[in-house]
Amino acid sequence: MTFSPDPVRFDEARPLALTAAVDIAASGVDVLMVRDILGRLSLLLDDRLAAVDAAKVEAWRERLISTLGRYAADRPLLLASKLFQPDAYFASPRAADEHGYVAGSGQGTIRWLDNTVVGGDWARVSTPRADPDGVRTARTALYGFKGGVGRSTATFMLAKHLAGQGNCVLVIDLDLESPGSGPLLVAEEQLPQYGIIDQLVESALDNDEGLDLVTQATHFQLQNNGELWVAPARGRGAPHATYAYIDKLNRVYADVPGKGQGSFADRLEAAVQACEEAVARESRRPDVVLLDSRAGIHDIAAIAISRLCDLALLFGSDNGQTWAGYGELFKAWLSSGQAPEIREKLRMVASMVPDADRPGYLEAFRDHAWESFSILYDDLLDGETGFNPSPEDDSAPHSPIPILFALELVGIDAVSTPGWDDWAFVRAAYDSFLKTATKLMIEGPR
Repeated sequence: MTFSPDPVRFDEARPLALTAAVDIAASGVDVLMVRDILGRLSLLLDDRLAAVDAAKVEAWRERLISTLGRYAADRPLLLASKLFQPDAYFASPRAADEHGYVAGSGQGTIRWLDNTVVGGDWARVSTPRADPDGVRTARTALYGFKGGVGRSTATFMLAKHLAGQGNCVLVIDLDLESPGSGPLLVAEEQLPQYGIIDQLVESALDNDEGLDLVTQATHFQLQNNGELWVAPARGRGAPHATYAYIDKLNRVYADVPGKGQGSFADRLEAAVQACEEAVARESRRPDVVLLDSRAGIHDIAAIAISRLCDLALLFGSDNGQTWAGYGELFKAWLSSGQAPEIREKLRMVASMVPDADRPGYLEAFRDHAWESFSILYDDLLDGETGFNPSPEDDSAPHSPIPILFALELVGIDAVSTPGWDDWAFVRAAYDSFLKTATKLMIEGPR
């Protein structure tokens, strides 16, 4: 096998394979593009209804080998009739229609199946939220591409605000590597016996029945018949047993072969539902669920945003790292065809806004946000209709909800500083955020 002097790199391989797939589909054959965990590509041709000329098959195979170089799989072209279980590929729920390709008359379809170790849920078409008992609880995910933007503190403030209005609120701390909102809301000695991490580990073995997962918040008094429940990332553990958090963390993300609800995404969704049901058994069904997601490009955040929530609050500061990071996520949603389902439930939060230059900062933030978000919006010609809000649209996903910067909160130990959340400057810093987020959660995103 020989390759060209200029080797094909990862970013070039998929477009080259797609070009070949389009030419093959033009002959009337359905094509499934498959990428393995190393990035190598294969084209699977569905020849079960129509025979494919053997000479063409060999020519297509040679073309893939010569054009893809080391990104050609060991068997770069396969026929469905030669596979043991072809529908394991062609009918896979993870396969999606190739974005931007529309089959013409007499042409075959092209679908895409990407195999990844982590991160696949960013580019996986979202599935409708499941509501087993027919009662829908409003869920909001709070996410930041980078850490240190005040997401967990905002979760704390929003949870208290909503409960103070008489709602039954459940906060689920999904930041497993660095639990945030759980410690802010519940004293160590009041933790439930088990946490989200236990639910994920035990459910892989069908051993999750009867776990003690939720507890009421302990750090403040609520009014107006509101309730605030917490499902922390970790629990306090069983008596006379060491709570092996790191050992559990090393196992939670694995899919479980042969199990009906074995994927990590399925188990995470089941864990959220289990927490909601636990609150319902103790009191009443939550009116609102806040999912405190972890930062970064991580499967937990991908699942929380694309699959579990009705509203996603995206936190960030106005800097190049923020917009480069969100730009990569938006490109993944666009390429997978998720943009129409995802974009209208997103809303940007401008965290740590300097009060001295609030108007100028927010205007620059909005403009940069619009530049990033516009990749998710429709390209419209004159007279066409679609989803393409203007930069000045205050209700658009890119329009920032501000949280003012409070220097006094830097480095504060919130757990050992009772009443900090009622300080006047703290209430002023979060006022706009709490009002706008509450309205979005009650009325729903745009």
